[in-house]
Amino acid sequence: MSTAVGPDPRALKVLVVKLSSLGDVVHSLPAVMDMQAAFPNAQIDWVVERGFAPMAARCQAVHRVIPCELRRWRKDPWSATTRAEWRAFKTDLQQEAYDAVIDLQGLTKSALVSWLARTTHSGKRYALANRTDGSGYERPTRWVADVALRVTPHIHAVDRARVVCAQALGYAVPARLNYGLGQASAQPKPCVVLVHGTSRADKEWPLAHWFELGQRFKQSGLNVALPHGNETERIRCEALAEILPGAVVWPRLSLDDLTTEMAQCVGVIGVDSGLSHIAVALDVPHVQIYNFDTAWRTGPVGRARQCALVDCPTPTVDAVWQAWQHCVQAASAQGPRA
Repeated sequence: MSTAVGPDPRALKVLVVKLSSLGDVVHSLPAVMDMQAAFPNAQIDWVVERGFAPMAARCQAVHRVIPCELRRWRKDPWSATTRAEWRAFKTDLQQEAYDAVIDLQGLTKSALVSWLARTTHSGKRYALANRTDGSGYERPTRWVADVALRVTPHIHAVDRARVVCAQALGYAVPARLNYGLGQASAQPKPCVVLVHGTSRADKEWPLAHWFELGQRFKQSGLNVALPHGNETERIRCEALAEILPGAVVWPRLSLDDLTTEMAQCVGVIGVDSGLSHIAVALDVPHVQIYNFDTAWRTGPVGRARQCALVDCPTPTVDAVWQAWQHCVQAASAQGPRA
């Protein structure tokens, strides 16, 4: 169904509201690229938590990133610093009037941002009309929206964002899936990144499994890189490096630098985490390890050089290794990375 989004679609101005988390931001990238494909001259801006702003900024279709810090502000809402930063954010947000404001988050905080954003005379605010399986949803997102868009409840996170944007702006979802992060290295370093860190302990893979997997990579002539994002992950990296000769513990890197480093490696093995989702977006060979059956909602989609591996309570090392071999073979058959 087509909706009127402005008098001149060639000069369309769209604001995407997707604040967090890292994986959710990555899953929204194809929707933004779809909009650019449908309206090549559109200006697409994005409101996102400051910590994830580098990922939105890397997307080729994004014109301007508007960072916010709602997570931090709500911890001390009445301080002078918070009030000053909030005023500055509103000023930044309201610089432009938009033909379409699209809330891809579906929460009260994103509804607030959508409500504060300015629209053109004929502009509209769009949001989800219903909860989808496994995702958060709060009623204010519908109260703020001029148009609430219904999607099938059982849907992958990437597809949900793409469908919402396509319905809002009146185009068909393209067959090609493009994250817009540019091309990964055509001659990658002989190094595999082991993404062992995750925000939930029940998503972790045993340290002994990482050790055995790392040994197999070393025996096959590949080095191992160990990234970390906090002190707990750093300690785990150091412990693994001590028993796995040659493993390299990367320094604490910015999100932008970490993405660049991963793009230059031959592949990634990771648990369900933001960095694993970045690996998918970069189109590097990747095995994503799940301890729960949620890969249908967040795992790699439509990319033969990548796979999600689900088992309970945890996948075995043999299963992960076999999945990796499958991804490498698929990558070789497909040729250079897209």
